[in-house]
Amino acid sequence: MLNTLQRDILKRHIGPFFFCLITILFLLLLQFLILHIDKLVGKGLDPLIILELIGYQMAYMLVLAAPMSVLVATLMAYGKFSELSELTAIKAAGVTPLQLMKPMLVTALLLGVFLAWFSNSVLPESNFKARSLFLDIRMKKPGFDLRTNTFYDGIEGYTFLVREMSAEADTMFNLTIYQDATPTRDQAIIKAKRGILSGDEQNYSLMLDLYDGSVYRTLPSNRGDASRFEESLFEKHRIRFDMSDMAFSRTNPDVRRRDDRTMSAQAMQSVIDILRIDKARELIRLLDRNPAAQLIAIGPQHIETRTRATIRTIFDEAPTDTTQIGRESFPPVDDSPYFAMKFLQNIESQSAIALDASNGVRSVQSSITTTETNHRWRTERIAQFRVEIIKKIAIPFGCIIFVLIGAPLGMLTRKGNLGVNTVISAILFTYYWITIIQGEKLADRLIVSPFMGMWFGNITLGILGLILLYRVTSEKRIKDLWSKS
Repeated sequence: MLNTLQRDILKRHIGPFFFCLITILFLLLLQFLILHIDKLVGKGLDPLIILELIGYQMAYMLVLAAPMSVLVATLMAYGKFSELSELTAIKAAGVTPLQLMKPMLVTALLLGVFLAWFSNSVLPESNFKARSLFLDIRMKKPGFDLRTNTFYDGIEGYTFLVREMSAEADTMFNLTIYQDATPTRDQAIIKAKRGILSGDEQNYSLMLDLYDGSVYRTLPSNRGDASRFEESLFEKHRIRFDMSDMAFSRTNPDVRRRDDRTMSAQAMQSVIDILRIDKARELIRLLDRNPAAQLIAIGPQHIETRTRATIRTIFDEAPTDTTQIGRESFPPVDDSPYFAMKFLQNIESQSAIALDASNGVRSVQSSITTTETNHRWRTERIAQFRVEIIKKIAIPFGCIIFVLIGAPLGMLTRKGNLGVNTVISAILFTYYWITIIQGEKLADRLIVSPFMGMWFGNITLGILGLILLYRVTSEKRIKDLWSKS
């Protein structure tokens, strides 16, 4: 059970945590909108669709914002506790700083467990649905948006020029429509004094009724004659536009492939197992088809070089009169590295054997190169999946690390205001996030292991937290560890 002091210190975290969480989520959301606002506006999307997309994006934002909120709240709570000299009083009463940290360590552990479950179960589905919805939005064409004295070509095959429009934008005056030629209609210019728009949302069609106008149509020529033109007058003329390609439509997300960001840890582990089995099977196939592949792989270029040198020596020393070639006419090959060639009857046989051997070596070498390429690709894919699996644990565990480093740091700074602690948190979290990003890149390139790439930030900040905790609990300086007693 928590005592009164521990409950008090825990309550001091609640306000700063949620304030910081909401603030960071707002900043991340603002960044997302700034980056993608041009892909969302001007398409006549239902606001609920945009809110749905934002809701999916909030999942990964929560995973990023929660650890940093823990750090800020911890710095503020323990910094305020130390600033008011309460820390000195409880130390005099025999209460250690570690006892003050116990409730936050337990809370951070519970929050980390929740974020780990969230990252594995909720986040992949949110990323998958957000990507699918975002692709559907990007594929949607702009809506019917006419403006006066401005050419509009948003409908395929037509270009509009309207001189005047009513306030409701459904009645137009003095309009000109340029109609492109298709297999079913001729090229034409349509002019009208007045036009009225009406739509059928169920059939995704748009009707334009034109009044008091003319159609100037270009007719196809016959037998090479000059082009013919036709002008017809009308009192009323209707044009129907198919707007189905402009309507927003959802694609079934299941038809799209998932990547490492949209898969759970269990699914990624299954893929890793399949990739490892494929690596083993391909190596077995290589050795079965080429029993000497393992030996040749040690130095295939050396064998091929010696073979070519032998062929070149044979041809350089051979007689020019090929009709007189016999056993006594070709040069000795005692210095040849291939013993069997000494028993061949003529230079053609020697050359054929040498060429076959060289081609065989090149074939095996090609198989080895292909296997090595596939092996490296599968190894990189395994590393990418392992990085994502480890990341689902490493980032939530950062909540505990930030309590471990934030509590003693707040006690040492003795600052409980938001400004100072936000700056300190920004520096620490920037370092932490840089290690995550760079560690992921290095692990994907097989430069470091996935574990070290994802846990380097936790390890280094954890060591710093232990050093600060030692400084707070023992009232000794770090250099005292090496000083003589």
